[in-house]
Amino acid sequence: MRFVVHHFTHYEYSLPVSLGEHTVRLLPQGQNLALLAHEVTVDPLPATRVTKTDAHGNQVLCLTFATTTTSFRIDSRFEAVTTAISLPTAADLPPLPWLGAAASSVHPEVASFAHRLAAETGYQALSFLDRLCEELYRKMDRQVRLEGDAQSAVQTLSSLRGACRDITVLFMDCCRCLGFVVQFVSGYQSAAETPDGQRYLHAWPEVFLPGIGFCGYDPTHGLTVSDGHIRLCAAPAQSATMPVEGGFSFVGSSVSSTLKFGVTVSTS
Repeated sequence: MRFVVHHFTHYEYSLPVSLGEHTVRLLPQGQNLALLAHEVTVDPLPATRVTKTDAHGNQVLCLTFATTTTSFRIDSRFEAVTTAISLPTAADLPPLPWLGAAASSVHPEVASFAHRLAAETGYQALSFLDRLCEELYRKMDRQVRLEGDAQSAVQTLSSLRGACRDITVLFMDCCRCLGFVVQFVSGYQSAAETPDGQRYLHAWPEVFLPGIGFCGYDPTHGLTVSDGHIRLCAAPAQSATMPVEGGFSFVGSSVSSTLKFGVTVSTS
């Protein structure tokens, strides 16, 4: 599938500010991706601009600045082609639950829900993951929420409503209590199904399967991840996948800031 994506982030400040070091996680990556063109423009011009590999293996852009500004804009544009991923089928995987992944932080209500699904699928790993993805897609009132971190897994399970990041965290906690190693992924997806017709950064979970590697599931859309998704960043928690991370300092008693952003995605 061919993707053409434009993603801009624009901050405006009421007073001149000094921008601190920023990390930009907007670099398309993945083994099933061929990047045809990519450009990230930054205004004001950074004093230094370096691409690094972070602690989780993601390619990120690190920026520093030497001037004050009342405006800060990052534009990412790229064209890429994705190929279909071979999905796991009859993998030789042991029955659930697995040992080794931390599950102590999973809320008892979430653990109970996950273990019920595991029992209904015979404690078979792939059957459980498919059923979990289908169950969350079928039951959730999917919404767009522009601000805030992901809500807790138990809050999403109790309310049966949330944004893609909320559903992703619930999926991850369900997996963790059964011994899976999971990670939070941010990126883009080909479907345009938001109530307001706008496009946004998307989130989904990846699950590590021994002998196979990380496999993506998209419970927001009720499907496994293949050529309709492009990954930007993956980490054990949402906090390490924010598209733009950094701060600023200023002289004075207070300063206000506003954020505008936009995403356009076309596919063929």
